[in-house]
Parts: sequence; structure tokens; C-alpha cells
Amino acid sequence: MAEKVSTLSGLYYPNRIARIYIHAMEDVMGKNGLNAILNLAGLGQLIDNYPADNLERQFDFAHFTALNAALEDMYGPRGGRGLALRAGRACFAQGLKNFGALAGVGDLAFKVLPLSAKLKMGLPAMATIFTNFSDQLSEVQEHDDHFTYTIKQCPVCWGRTTDKQVCHAAVGLLQEGLRWVSGGHEFRVVETECHAKGDPNCVFVIYKEPIG
Repeated sequence: MAEKVSTLSGLYYPNRIARIYIHAMEDVMGKNGLNAILNLAGLGQLIDNYPADNLERQFDFAHFTALNAALEDMYGPRGGRGLALRAGRACFAQGLKNFGALAGVGDLAFKVLPLSAKLKMGLPAMATIFTNFSDQLSEVQEHDDHFTYTIKQCPVCWGRTTDKQVCHAAVGLLQEGLRWVSGGHEFRVVETECHAKGDPNCVFVIYKEPIG
């Protein structure tokens, strides 16, 4: 059973990012499934009343974590993981790619760059969205065969205590972001450290070589 989040964090996502994610969850599991998750997460007030479509920082990280913990509660660790991955991917596809920091990534000049250059530019652009628009601090470092994407003050596992990595929504979001940035390639993304299980930050390894 996932840990329940009982106190607010005082750290916030903009309403728009929360709204995009909730819409993505609805697409993945249907209206009734989403309403059940909202009730289980203690967020029944959001049923038919999604966050506003603006950039005000008003959606507490604890609420975002509660959504993802409720997925595990309702569908079990494996089912919850699969749904969170799909919702994370849908979240990027539905709206995050339209945020300012990624605007130039769709330009023709970007599309003709080599894959390595696309990753080198696109990943930091994704990190910049969250650092600039929310209280989530994200940074990217390049290594020989992979990148590390580090989230400080993670909204996916805030206040949770677990024995394993649980930031599946972030993995899905990174996977879809990489697919879009790269022009259709899939990449292996692995969460290697998670704050919920006692690590300092949540760290994701992104291998440079596409899958397949």
C-alpha cells in the first residue's frame, strides 16, 4: 500500500501543468477511472473542476504525489506503474511540448540537426521548463554514453517513503519528450535514485543510443 501524503509541501506546479496531467490521466483511464483516483487521492474537489489553464503556481506537489500514489493503491505497483508511464507520456504529448523553452525544437533548423545535437539541446530545454515555471528544480549532465536528468524537490514522490523508485510519471514524460525532440526515436530511461527511498534527489539515466 502506498504511503498517504498528509501535509502540503508549500512547493507548487503551475495550474496548467497539473491540468495537462489530469487530462492525460483521463485519456488513459477514462472519466470514471480518473474520478475514482481523485477520490482515493483525497482530491474529490477536482472532479469536473480541473485546475485553471494558467501559469499561477497553485498546485501543491503533495497533491501531485497523491495522484500518483493513488494509482498504485488502486491498480497495484505494476498496474499503477504502467498507467503512470502512459499518463506521463500523454502529458508531454498533450501540452508540455508547447511550453516556451521547447518552441524552437519544432523548427526546421532543429529538425535537420544530428541526433546527438538534438538530445544535447532538447533535454536541457525540457529541464528549463520545470525550473522556470515551477518549484521543481531540474538539471541535465552529459556523460559518455548517457545523460543524467536530476530532479530536486520532486513533485512525483514528495513526502512518500518507499523501498523502490516510484517516479514513473516522470519516466514517461521524459520518454515522450525524447521521442518528440529526436524526431520519433525511443530511448531507455531508468530512474536510478529516488528521494522516496532515501536518496538525496531523483535521478534518471537516459541512454544516448536509441532503442531498436
